[in-house]
Amino acid sequence: MKKYCFTCIVIVFLLLAAGHVSAQQGVNDTLVTGAIVYMGDTIEAKTLPFVSLFSRLTDAQRRARAEWTRLRNAIYVTFPYAKRAGLVMNDVNAHLVGITDKDKRKKYINSREKELKREFADPLTNLSIYQGKVLMKLINRETGNNCYEIIKEYKGGFLARFYQTVAFFFGTNLKQAYDKAGNDAEMEKIVQEVERMYGYRS
Repeated sequence: MKKYCFTCIVIVFLLLAAGHVSAQQGVNDTLVTGAIVYMGDTIEAKTLPFVSLFSRLTDAQRRARAEWTRLRNAIYVTFPYAKRAGLVMNDVNAHLVGITDKDKRKKYINSREKELKREFADPLTNLSIYQGKVLMKLINRETGNNCYEIIKEYKGGFLARFYQTVAFFFGTNLKQAYDKAGNDAEMEKIVQEVERMYGYRS
């Protein structure tokens, strides 16, 4: 009987001690953590630290990056001139609609040409050949006409052919088109970036 009582007392003591320990753990060792419910099951959620991976560029990747940077720089330099060219052409065309006399048309075109030379002669002569090629593409984009057609319209076919010959020796073509969905898709992305930068687009 004494042995039985002693055993009961030990069990009660152990239960009380266990309860005291679990209570201590609940107060001092509780960790608050995030969780998500996935397919009815609650799972602890943790954010892992970022892992940075670095690798060396291949020669082809370096060349592609250099070509893209060169194109982007050229567009940033020449786009304002192309935009201005588009505005001038629209204005000239609007004035020429009401002028039917050939001499008056020629006089008006020459006056606008002198005005543009004063405004753009210095900055345009400082462009590189590559930037000039990009500018011709952008003028086509802004006006819908290539540079050969523009020169032919305003200055005549002879001068257009002459400048086309000169362009050929510099490795370019006045008749080059702007294909924003094809060969010039990368250029178009950069142009849209520049348009946002200069406030031409929202």
